[in-house]
Amino acid sequence: MPEQAVAEGARERILAAAVERIAGDGIDDVRIARIAMDAGVSTSLVHYHFETREALLEQALDYSFELAGDVRIGDEEGDVPDHTRRLAAMVDQCLPYPGQLERDWILWVELWLRAVRHPELRPTAARLYARMRKWFAAAIAAGIEAGEFAAVADPGLTADRVLALCDGYGVRALLGDLTTARAREQVWAVVAEELRL
Repeated sequence: MPEQAVAEGARERILAAAVERIAGDGIDDVRIARIAMDAGVSTSLVHYHFETREALLEQALDYSFELAGDVRIGDEEGDVPDHTRRLAAMVDQCLPYPGQLERDWILWVELWLRAVRHPELRPTAARLYARMRKWFAAAIAAGIEAGEFAAVADPGLTADRVLALCDGYGVRALLGDLTTARAREQVWAVVAEELRL
């Protein structure tokens, strides 16, 4: 196997192990030695790929979001037959349902906390939010163009509101303050009213 492919495979194993450890233990309690052991590599190889914990968190988030990209950030509508259903599926992807989405949410929370204390992580948070905003704004604009949604002055501002609602209700659902299904109902009630669905 070519050396570059081996190195890339090791890096991917490190990222996968880091995602699981960060989601399970929190970035502050993650030990490089544990990630190395989980990935089946040496600690020096982890340090070779990631200079700091912040770099590890940033790249683990990117990795996690890239894995979910076909579902979350994909441009294809797939099996969803209309814009309303597609938007509803997108809202679902932004709430902490048990499993992968809950794990991704825990990574988001880790990023928010670290970015508050470590300004060098703020561009990462901004970049990930920009991707989500663009995804929602494009879906809203497509629904307006198709005549399925009421026209709004700025699909980007509507996307901001949807993301803010998902974040706020998502945190409450993650904390067990309300169910994820109830969070979805609350987000969707505002979306439906604004877009006249």
